[in-house]
Amino acid sequence: MWRTFGARFGVPVMAADVLKGFLPALLATIYVSHLAGVLAGGAAMLGHWRPLFLRFARGGKVVATCGGAFLGVAPVVGGIGAVVWVLTFALCRYASLSSIVAALSLPVASVVLGEPWPVDVFAGAAAVAVIVLHRGNIARLRAGTESRFRFRRGAQPVKS
Repeated sequence: MWRTFGARFGVPVMAADVLKGFLPALLATIYVSHLAGVLAGGAAMLGHWRPLFLRFARGGKVVATCGGAFLGVAPVVGGIGAVVWVLTFALCRYASLSSIVAALSLPVASVVLGEPWPVDVFAGAAAVAVIVLHRGNIARLRAGTESRFRFRRGAQPVKS
């Protein structure tokens, strides 16, 4: 959304995607258990990937929704993932690579921090999901044809 319409629409859409994962995961974790929280977060991610209102046609790549779900279920793990995303993006300006690296950091952070088993399993599954949904981006990164993010729509592309 940001690439197409700019920050004016990109920021609120990204915030909504994060909230869509955060709220159900947080509430289920608080009121039921970590297992319920990861199931709610996973359901939010699944709904983002294959939305009902699009008749289960392809939706998004679940990264922001995944981040929100982790902030709700395991805030420190989610925070680490967010910091990894921001640092990777600051270094390379590839949103896809940042998403993949951040997703791979989730299971590592979860295990190192001693999170409950449902969070560890969810972190591993989320990392796999993000990688699978970014197969096309990985191919473009390997070929050197993936586009770098530009903050201004009219700016010249950065040559790598």
